[in-house]
Amino acid sequence: MVGSMIKRLLIMLVCAVVVFGGIFGLKAYNGYKKGKEMAARGIPPVTVSTIQARMAAWQSKIQAVGTVRAIRGVDVTTEVDGLVRTLHFESGDMVHKGQVLVQLNADSDRALLQSLEAQADLAKTNYKRDQEQFGVKAVSKAVLDAAQADLKSKQAQVDEQAALVDKKTIRAPFSGRVGISTVNPGQYLKAGAAIVTLQSLDQVYVDFYLPQSDIGRVKLGQTVLLTSDTYPGRAFHGTITALNPKVDPQSRNLEIEATLPNPKHALLPGMFASVTVQAGKVEHFVTLPQTAVTYNPYGETVFVVKPAGKGPQGKPKLIARQSFVTTGAVRGDQVAILKGIQVGDTIVSAGQLKLRSGSPVRIDNTIEPSNEAAPQPTDP
Repeated sequence: MVGSMIKRLLIMLVCAVVVFGGIFGLKAYNGYKKGKEMAARGIPPVTVSTIQARMAAWQSKIQAVGTVRAIRGVDVTTEVDGLVRTLHFESGDMVHKGQVLVQLNADSDRALLQSLEAQADLAKTNYKRDQEQFGVKAVSKAVLDAAQADLKSKQAQVDEQAALVDKKTIRAPFSGRVGISTVNPGQYLKAGAAIVTLQSLDQVYVDFYLPQSDIGRVKLGQTVLLTSDTYPGRAFHGTITALNPKVDPQSRNLEIEATLPNPKHALLPGMFASVTVQAGKVEHFVTLPQTAVTYNPYGETVFVVKPAGKGPQGKPKLIARQSFVTTGAVRGDQVAILKGIQVGDTIVSAGQLKLRSGSPVRIDNTIEPSNEAAPQPTDP
């Protein structure tokens, strides 16, 4: 009986071994088959965006910020005290050089001028009479000299009073646009009191600063482009007209003045502006978007897409090869490539973080990174 039980146990053990062996063998076979299929298919391709390397004209530029200033601008004031009699302008008017802006009360001054003119006329008559009498030796030379001195004194008093009367008439020193005035007829003004601002706006200056390291790249006559957030997408052209002969010892910056035509008076004194100086001659470089370049401690690299025979179902197979490049200047979204790639090469512009040299790729340019030389902000 014991032998029969042992026999049954052995049979059961053999059956269990056969069953479990079959199960494990089947799993191993399936795993082997799947591995073989995956090896045959290869690594799945990585989806990337690409761009063709192109040669582009490259103008070296220097960026700065500046302030708009009128070619001529003053706060019109009065040299003498006086009561405002009449105003001859409205706020915001265009006025011409010599145009009367304000007339101060000068009645008493004119009366005094007439009195002085009468005294000067009398002194002139006396002088002429003394000249005639001196000719016939009727008066001495001292009398004639005294009459002459008296005439000059009286005439000087007339000129002084005439100048005072003239100062009571305040005129525009140059043509331009007047600002907003708070002066009213009947108001008493003290000498030096501001009446209204006057700005000549047909041309304007823009003052900006550049570091001393850029001094050698700027010169008189260079073109500048001015932009302002007041006029999105619009650029104003001008030229450099003055370089300060001294560098600021505190900031080590050089002040530069550019002149811009402003026929429509769009630019106003005091406005903040971005200034771009076009420095140097136009060159040509292979250009890529900055997103295409990977910056590493050991150098900059890009991924160049190349054909690699046929893939599954006979489709062309593409792989990405890593290539070291030498980068140059940067403008907007773009970077100049000095060495490492050729015009016409297909370069990965997005998705390279998932790549290594030799990785298969699939190109999808549905969404492409920005590649603008002068990108402009857009509203969301």
